[in-house]
Amino acid sequence: MAVWFNAIPETAMNKLSLTRRAFVTSASAFGLVGASGLALPYYSRANQRPAFTHGVQSGDVDATSGMVWTRTDRPARVMYEVSTTESFANATRLAPLDTSPASDYTVKRLLTDLASDQDIFYRMVAADLSDINTVSEPIVGRFRTAPSSKRDVRFAWSGDTAGQGWGIDETGMKTYSTIAKHTPDFFLHSGDTIYADGALKDEVDLPGGGKWKNVVMLDGKRKVAETLDEYRDQWKYNMMDKHVLGLSAICPTFYQWDDHEVLNNWSDSKDLSKDDRYKEKSIHVLAARAARAFHEMTTIRYEPSEPGRVYRKISHGPLLDVFFLDMRSYRGPNGSDLEETLTPKSRMIGEEQSKWLKRELANSKATWKVIAADMPLSLVVWDDAAKKVGFEAVSNNDNGAPKGRELEFADVLRFIKNAGITNTVWLTADVHYTAAHYYNPDKAQFQDFNPFWEFVSGPIHAGTFGPNDLDMTFGPELKFIKAPTAEQGQNLPPSAGLQFFGLVDISGATEQLTVRLMDRDDNELYKVTLDPVRSA
Repeated sequence: MAVWFNAIPETAMNKLSLTRRAFVTSASAFGLVGASGLALPYYSRANQRPAFTHGVQSGDVDATSGMVWTRTDRPARVMYEVSTTESFANATRLAPLDTSPASDYTVKRLLTDLASDQDIFYRMVAADLSDINTVSEPIVGRFRTAPSSKRDVRFAWSGDTAGQGWGIDETGMKTYSTIAKHTPDFFLHSGDTIYADGALKDEVDLPGGGKWKNVVMLDGKRKVAETLDEYRDQWKYNMMDKHVLGLSAICPTFYQWDDHEVLNNWSDSKDLSKDDRYKEKSIHVLAARAARAFHEMTTIRYEPSEPGRVYRKISHGPLLDVFFLDMRSYRGPNGSDLEETLTPKSRMIGEEQSKWLKRELANSKATWKVIAADMPLSLVVWDDAAKKVGFEAVSNNDNGAPKGRELEFADVLRFIKNAGITNTVWLTADVHYTAAHYYNPDKAQFQDFNPFWEFVSGPIHAGTFGPNDLDMTFGPELKFIKAPTAEQGQNLPPSAGLQFFGLVDISGATEQLTVRLMDRDDNELYKVTLDPVRSA
């Protein structure tokens, strides 16, 4: 291992540094990336030297470990250093990993045996496999491990990136930089991380005149994704944005997926026979390719018991556990959602995931249990919005006793109450506006649960829609909403300003949890502080 590093000039290995403070004091995420030398896609470099094409990522970080990711422009041997100081003094050198065309030159690994509540700096250099003495410039990133004792925790969440024709314009995906200014411990991406079914055009006519110009384009974004390479291109496109790169360099991203990672409203029963955009008509083939790209291009951990699994729990110290749901992979077909009994057809998260969620919630010792759902519980989301036919999310718009997919979540809510599980908060995106819902059993048709909050925030960079109707089965009370007005219409571009994210702060001293709903210009739209229920 050391011989490879011996071939790297010391000046190159010591060139880069990256700190939380350096980012905060920089003018923008782009300032960070440019100043630190982080690789941006398609910057001109000497062709004979390998290069990192799409920056770095970290993710799924806990108290002692975290994933890191990068991509090279050719088959390369990627060499790693890990340090607790930005100077990389006394850095640990890890065994190198090779990139190859099989994974589109991506590489990710789990960094282990890390100290808790510690800034971790990682640095990579790539050596050309065909000429091992030809090496790249180094690339660096940082993250902070979860604490083992009570301290303040902050994280952000949002969803929906590059949807409805709104790609990278001259401003770029600004909300990512707005989030980065808050230096969160991690960013939770609630799904629709890409829009594989959302082809882009060079220009889009704006309501009232003017044009939106997608100044960055890839050929793979000009049509719906069908091949594995086209699904990969969806990810690479997003990582051509300066704001996305900047946030990824200093903040871990915890990913979950929804439908647009494959195609709109997909399930195993999706019928593409009449969709002329797709030459490949098998939803199973498309979903398999999309899932492979998702796992290649993100920092999600590998689960040996079920390779490709998305649902998981990540602990972030004694104050917080996050439970990531997969409401897409195990669902029955979208339909009337009026089944009277819980069957595979009426399930959404599936029997095994439901058992897992109950077990992990019951075992959690954290003060707060955040359930990260890729779809809302009670907002009505139609499968066919134009005809208002079929249901895509949990609710079925009948405002009555639980039926269809509601049965599965009624069972989970009942379990939470009966098991004495406290301090659960649900976070989601999906509907392309922001809202706060308080679930009150006194207002519900199904009442066998304890009150809880659900917060909705998105899109991070996509069209703005809504508002949606609320189904009253679980008694949601609308506490706040920000969505387009009737006069503004639907599918507003990011330049209209209605791009949203949420911030969660947990106090190490009081253990209170504060949620703020924010817009892309960093305006605070709504704030609520929740007191924890104390154990007897």
